[in-house]
Amino acid sequence: MESRVRVGLVQMSMAESPDANLAKALEGVERAAKMGAEIVCLPELFAWRYFPRTKSSDESPQKIPGPVSRGLAESARDNRVVLVGGSTYEADGAKRYNTSLVFDEKGKLLSRYRKVHVPQDEHYYEQDYFDAGRGYAVAKTRHANLGTLICFDQWYPEAARVNRLMGADILFYPTAIGWVKGIEQVEGDWKQAWEAVQVGHAIANSVAVCTVNRVGTEGGTTFWGGSFVCDQFGKVLFRAGGEAGVYAVDVDTGLGKAVEEGWGFMRNRKRRTYAAITKGA
Repeated sequence: MESRVRVGLVQMSMAESPDANLAKALEGVERAAKMGAEIVCLPELFAWRYFPRTKSSDESPQKIPGPVSRGLAESARDNRVVLVGGSTYEADGAKRYNTSLVFDEKGKLLSRYRKVHVPQDEHYYEQDYFDAGRGYAVAKTRHANLGTLICFDQWYPEAARVNRLMGADILFYPTAIGWVKGIEQVEGDWKQAWEAVQVGHAIANSVAVCTVNRVGTEGGTTFWGGSFVCDQFGKVLFRAGGEAGVYAVDVDTGLGKAVEEGWGFMRNRKRRTYAAITKGA
C-alpha cells in the first residue's frame, strides 16, 4: 500500500427527488476524482431528504442491487475511484437497514455495512425505519483498509475499536446531523462534542477519520456540515463550513504505524479486564 492517499468528501444538500440527489452526488464524485481523489465518500442517506425526522414517511427502501447501488458502482468504475457510498435505505426481505456500500475502482462491491447503533430521538426516529445491523465491515483496497460506520455510531468507542482490530487504517463516517429547532443544547455545544469524540477515536486507535455530513435545512433540522478529516494523532487536516462543496484531502496512512510504534495503544491493551463492556449487552 502507498503511504499517502487523497480522500474526497462530497458535502451536499438534498432535494425532494431521489433521482436528482443521486445525480448530484455522482457529479460530486466526478468532481472529487478530477481533484485527484482516490477514495471518495458521500453523506448518510444522500439520495433522500432525511425522512426519519418524522415517524412515518412514504420513502421506499431499495434492494441491493438497485438504482442507488448501481449508480454508485458505475460511478466508481467510470471515475476510477474507491467509493464509500454514504448510505442507502436497504430492503432485505422484511428487514430494513441503513447501509453503507464500498466499491472499488472497477465497480466491484467490496463491503456492506448495516448501521449497528440506531437512534430514536426527536427528529431522529430511525428505529421506526431501520433494523440494527449485527456486525462490522472493513474493505481492503489498494490504498488502505477502510472501516465504515454511520452517523450515530460516531458516539461509540467500541465500534471504532472493533474496526481497528479488523485492520482499518481509515474510519469513514457518512453522517446526517445538525441543530433541531426548539431543542436547546443544554448539554453544551453539540457540534464541538461531535467532532471531539471522533478525534478521540482516531487517537485511541491510531487511525485516520473522515466524516462527511450533509447541509441545508429540512423540516426543523439544520444540518451543520462541518465535514472533516483528522490524522491518527488527532490533528484536523481539513474542516468544511456549513455550505455544500467538494473537497480533497491528503492522508498519510503510514502515520498510524508510527503512532502505534511510539505510543503502543494497541499492544498494551489488557483484554481480560474488559469483560464488563459486553455484560448484559
